[in-house]
Amino acid sequence: MKRILLIFVSLSVSYSAISQNLLPEKWKFKTGDDAAWSAPGFNDSGWKEIIPGNAWERQGYNGYDGYGWYRVTFTVPSKFRKDAETYGGLALQLGKIDDVDFTYFNGKLIGQMGELPPDYITRYNEVRNYTIPADMVLWDKPNTLAVRVFDLTGDGGIYSEPILLSVKGLADKVSIEPAFTEPDRILKGAQNITVPLVLKNVFNKPFKGKVSLKVVSDFGNDICNLEKEITLKSNKDTRTGFIIAGIEPGFYKATVTFSSDKFTKKTAFMFGYEPEKIVSPPNPQADFANYWSRAKRELAAVDPQFKLTKIDTLCTARRNIYLVEMRSLGNVLIRGWYSVPTTPGKHPAVMQVQGYSSTIVPSYVDYGDDLIGFGLNIRGHGNSKDDVNPGFPGYLQYFLNDKELYIYRGAYMDCVRGVDFLFSRPEVDTTRVAVEGASQGGALTFATAALNNTRIKVCAPQVPFLSDFEHYFKVASWPGNEFINYVEVEKKMSWEQVYYTLSYIDIKNLAGWIKAPMIMGAGLIDDVCPPHINFAAYNQVTTEKKYIVYPTAGHGLPDDFYAKKMAFIREHFGLQ
Repeated sequence: MKRILLIFVSLSVSYSAISQNLLPEKWKFKTGDDAAWSAPGFNDSGWKEIIPGNAWERQGYNGYDGYGWYRVTFTVPSKFRKDAETYGGLALQLGKIDDVDFTYFNGKLIGQMGELPPDYITRYNEVRNYTIPADMVLWDKPNTLAVRVFDLTGDGGIYSEPILLSVKGLADKVSIEPAFTEPDRILKGAQNITVPLVLKNVFNKPFKGKVSLKVVSDFGNDICNLEKEITLKSNKDTRTGFIIAGIEPGFYKATVTFSSDKFTKKTAFMFGYEPEKIVSPPNPQADFANYWSRAKRELAAVDPQFKLTKIDTLCTARRNIYLVEMRSLGNVLIRGWYSVPTTPGKHPAVMQVQGYSSTIVPSYVDYGDDLIGFGLNIRGHGNSKDDVNPGFPGYLQYFLNDKELYIYRGAYMDCVRGVDFLFSRPEVDTTRVAVEGASQGGALTFATAALNNTRIKVCAPQVPFLSDFEHYFKVASWPGNEFINYVEVEKKMSWEQVYYTLSYIDIKNLAGWIKAPMIMGAGLIDDVCPPHINFAAYNQVTTEKKYIVYPTAGHGLPDDFYAKKMAFIREHFGLQ
């Protein structure tokens, strides 16, 4: 979901700094793409400075997608040569890079993650750890690191920490881990909380130094910056911790650093405190209920023209597969995939709704031998692009200036029409219909359950999108950057007008209408749909509900959640 960027920084680092980080805070940066920019001798004096660890959109390059380069030049003292040769060279940490990177040291490629178009593969959510062999280092002479980045859309560049270059060796003998007793790192109870830590030293000698804790909120507000002296015993685990007083409900990023005269070690992690007490009140417009009742009346006036086409090549002894076509709001043609067990009789059904810009295919909706699966491609997605196709980016802003024509008014009605289809089928047990989906599909799950609150009996959103927009644009880089470009660069609307339209499709304003039991999954390190916005909507649901937070998961949750949501659905359907 990103672009490409190349940046270089020039700086000489003295021996006294080697125990810290060889890389300076500010690097050089330039948009565009030129292979010559990897060369150590290239003159980057005309490039602008940037701070890696934060997306380039937030540093003066708003709306830019494509290629760019980072550059930095530094000196490694020869006194560290023996350790580097003994322990395997230099360790380079570049945090996460959106989307694809090619990393060069002294002009030679030392690492790559992701693939460029036309065989594009994003690796935006993976930490980069590369090794620089000792024999590639020019000891006591300038060395140049160059990072080429490609970003397809949304935010781009080196956007997270840690950004570190150190000599391999002693630092590799120490690890820092959070030691919460809560597996999901969600804390509850008294506002004076403890952040427990365990520092593991597998070296045969102790280390003396300082351990520090910096905590910021998911809005970027500083919460605390604490420090204490500590000794790491040889071949032992050392437990310690810091107390934070008066913490408020929300989500927090902790950065822990151990510094000695030999090396520096750093780690970062997220934790939450009382997420069900996060206050983000609904803000519907006065005509909110009428807006959606009118939309449903307009939809009801459209002849659905349901059409099923059996796809023999996809059918098996277990299931029959059909292409579904139907007409939705505005007479827009939409399609989906219908997967029906071959066993006779009525069956419960699960409707799957899709993520932003993704395509649902038949294999996605095989829920087993006793459940019907229906995968809906909403307008502008997958095989539903005939009549409406804004593309990506652009989908989020399509008719944003007109609440009656805004893309998600139609998309939400597509979901209602999908439920209409299921209720038209004689093989569907209409007393047992569920909806589930992830990201945009999580938002569509909320909307479907809210707008069909007498027909949907179970809902299972995962990392839901389209929630709590005024906060969302503060805690996540994308899609806020697209709206910043729309408002502040293209000047097509004011922020007041943007938030007005978005309030009609904000799922936190719809959530109170849901009557079905809900299970929601969230990733604690999700920077696309951060847990704050997930809970802004979840906290408005008044029916039976439960959530599962995965502390090391980002926007993609582990298979464990699929198993648990299906168990939740099956339990409420009375299935074994």
